[in-house]
Amino acid sequence: MGLLGGIYAIWLREVKRALRDRGQLIGGVSRPLLWVLIMGIGLNPYFRGEVFGEVRFVVPYTYLQFIFPAIIVLNIMYTSVQSAVSVIWDREFGFLREVLVSPMPRWAILFGKILGGTTIAVMHGCLVLVLARFTDVPMAWSTVFEALGWMTLLAFGLTSFGVIIANRIRSFEGFGVFSNAVILPLYFTSSSVFPLDPALTRAQTLVVYPEWLVFLVEANPLTYAVDALRGVFLNFNQFDPALGPIIMTAMAVGFFLLALWDFRKA
Repeated sequence: MGLLGGIYAIWLREVKRALRDRGQLIGGVSRPLLWVLIMGIGLNPYFRGEVFGEVRFVVPYTYLQFIFPAIIVLNIMYTSVQSAVSVIWDREFGFLREVLVSPMPRWAILFGKILGGTTIAVMHGCLVLVLARFTDVPMAWSTVFEALGWMTLLAFGLTSFGVIIANRIRSFEGFGVFSNAVILPLYFTSSSVFPLDPALTRAQTLVVYPEWLVFLVEANPLTYAVDALRGVFLNFNQFDPALGPIIMTAMAVGFFLLALWDFRKA
């Protein structure tokens, strides 16, 4: 009970601090609005492609519907990675040193911090769900609960990834520059804003798209997280539906163990 109380206290501190950060809240609201109102509506009429002389819609959905799951991932990704900046903050002002000398094991301290970041990231992901009715994405309760499970798993893995970055970078400025240098390439190469046409064979795909781009999309683990959420909301998958849960679970476990390895040396 004492261990659970300690984890809860660290989790609560992370959640309260994030909720008091108005800038983070504004970003969580404005980011999906920007993508839906400008990117989604602006590019919706052009969401078709010419493949081997035939002009057709690339996937049987509007562009707003197609990018809706990707916007959820974007909001979770930004919030998860940015919440890890608390590691630098606590290290800078001495709180982390005080906690590390407490009787709590380091894995519990890290778990509480990551759980707090995960909670906030899922909350920011839920802000996007409010826009579902404006994008014509069907939203049943069973769909919401299934999506929340994958969103939590993804947020846990990405928050752990943010802690790994924070353990290696000692300044707020360096963390911000490096995290953005990681977030944007990962997001744009996750098939978030353009599809790899599932109707094409691999050989045809390599004709339509540059080979290096296909490789980056297929090697990016976020590709399968976006694809898993598309399967939940749209019943549409570009890849094997089993890959999403497997890769997100591997991300969560692998990044947490690597973050714990670094955290024990702190």
